[in-house]
Amino acid sequence: MKHGDFTGLAEDYSRYRPDYAPAIVRAILGIVGRPPSEVDSVDVGAGTGIFTRMLAASGVRSVTAVEPNEDMRGQGAANPENGNIVWRKGAAENTGLNSRSADLISMASSFHWADFNQAIEEFDRLLRPGGCFAALWNPRLIEVNPMLIEIEEYLAELKGGEINRVSSGRSAFTEKLTERLELCGKFCAVTYMESKHTICFTRERYVGAWRSVNDLRVQLGAQKFGEFLAWVERRIADSQIIEATYLTRAWVACKPSEAR
Repeated sequence: MKHGDFTGLAEDYSRYRPDYAPAIVRAILGIVGRPPSEVDSVDVGAGTGIFTRMLAASGVRSVTAVEPNEDMRGQGAANPENGNIVWRKGAAENTGLNSRSADLISMASSFHWADFNQAIEEFDRLLRPGGCFAALWNPRLIEVNPMLIEIEEYLAELKGGEINRVSSGRSAFTEKLTERLELCGKFCAVTYMESKHTICFTRERYVGAWRSVNDLRVQLGAQKFGEFLAWVERRIADSQIIEATYLTRAWVACKPSEAR
């Protein structure tokens, strides 16, 4: 398995992954600054549509989901809650969409996989004047739950060193994201926001969410990752629920109202 390739993981990803803090969706649309019914949105790297469906539920005028992976895209399109979402094959660097067709572009837990410069050029092409790009992630706050700390410590022990969480919203990629967005020359304002929310997982959902993780599979390899899943199942066997707190982190960059 390669980094960023979720082929074979899409079903677990769709069924078990957590959603994002609802307050962040409202805040992003507030920055866009027009009624949701007048907003055409594009969710890039949409995966199975977890954040895409939140956008659709917010009442935006249109939602287009762009996803390069066939397995993920198929799961998203087949979801009974798909609603009016239009699914397209494409990537952040080349969405295949018309220029100036979007008021809001989002990448939820996926911007770190894209080529930053090429993606920003593509988003600048797609956005209408005054439109916004939102990059967001949903990392766990493991420090608030001793069980989660124990699980992370076992991961590091199993690997024999620190785990590099490529896809986490608390990874190195996000450390200078505000500065990179400000200096890229395409946006007139960058806003950072965050919101916590807690999810109570059943045992099935908790293990299923781990099964959907790509970067750990790559780092541990199939055998050790299987050992990890078996250990987690034993560790949570006596728990009716596993409580996890998430911190949705979002960066919203706005294009000038008049094209430069």
